[in-house]
Amino acid sequence: MRHRFGRHELSIDRMELSTDGVARPLEPQVFDLLRLLAESGGRVVSRDELIDKVWGGRIVSDSAIDARISAARAALGDDGTRQEFIRTVPRRGFRFVAPVETDAGGARPLPAPAAEAPGQRQRVMFCHSRDGTRIALATSGAGLPLVKAGHWLTHLEHDWQSPIWRPFLAALGERFHLVRYDQRGNGLSDRAVANFSLDAFVADLEAAVDAAGVDGFTLYGASQGAPIAIAYAARHPGRVARLVLQGGYHKGRLVRMAAAEREQGEAMLTLIRHGWGKPDSPFMQAFSSIFMPEASREQIASFASLQSLTTTPENAALLRKAIDEFDVTALLERIEVPTLVLHSRGDGVQPLDQGREIAAGIRGAEFVMLDTSDHIIVPGNRAWDELIGAIAGFAEARPAVRPAP
Repeated sequence: MRHRFGRHELSIDRMELSTDGVARPLEPQVFDLLRLLAESGGRVVSRDELIDKVWGGRIVSDSAIDARISAARAALGDDGTRQEFIRTVPRRGFRFVAPVETDAGGARPLPAPAAEAPGQRQRVMFCHSRDGTRIALATSGAGLPLVKAGHWLTHLEHDWQSPIWRPFLAALGERFHLVRYDQRGNGLSDRAVANFSLDAFVADLEAAVDAAGVDGFTLYGASQGAPIAIAYAARHPGRVARLVLQGGYHKGRLVRMAAAEREQGEAMLTLIRHGWGKPDSPFMQAFSSIFMPEASREQIASFASLQSLTTTPENAALLRKAIDEFDVTALLERIEVPTLVLHSRGDGVQPLDQGREIAAGIRGAEFVMLDTSDHIIVPGNRAWDELIGAIAGFAEARPAVRPAP
């Protein structure tokens, strides 16, 4: 059986959405949600009905439902403003408003939700940073502890279902007891905050580690998370067993000497203020081309949908400015744990030289250059297997003996 609407076709037998004849990958729950709405005959589908038929009656947060709705809209080229296909009916639910043509045939009931492996469930909780800011953290997986330092643009609930972040989280959860959190100003953590200093971000990491009750862990810092992880490891050498830094920097673009990088940073702030959360804006095109130049259209659309979900335009600009002013250069020589530095060859967000300088500044650090231009590496990228293999191999290795000074 097939449902056709606009340029799209939903094939029930193949569990596939296609646009202009080109198949588009969907997560199973997003497919089931689209099917339910397309088959609703234009009536309002309540959140309770969504939970019953898509999630099998399990307890589901409103944010998880909103994440699937956003993913479904993104797959159709829709958004929360146009609502060309999926319309939100305040306090009642959602309605599929586009005309639907259906090929008659042997329709099958919605499949039962796939059981989630115990190691791939996440538990979300809250703690408080030193200044009282509420920080949301999540734990998942099993094995040696690995803590992921917070960075720009995360949302614990939405990331758990995002085609951008979920494969990476699943890969880590298969091997480690994963602890991650939304930094202040992002996701489920407090957004109405004024202090975006490096010390405040490190305090958020300290609070999340203490709340999770882990010790002797691998600390993984990507992008903005790298200087935060460096500062934490310098401050707490006895708690960190290994340090993994990917696509990071030790000196932010607004404090580097290169005039071109400072200008790029100022241009990014201007684009954020005027185009945040608008998938079709020139900002989104520039933003995506910098962070994921090798990504597919579907991955870019999903990345765009995360913007308005993770933080506000005001916070996005404040966060971007703050993290571009980080400088942990003086802390590199204080790192006393085995360290792996990973950096993409053509990274347009943080230049390769920053990764090389971090590896050179930390005594005994191992350096791996990834053959890609993507700052955010997703499945399908030629560097994906190398990235996952390098992190797992390094974090699971026996404690290394540091070279003598």
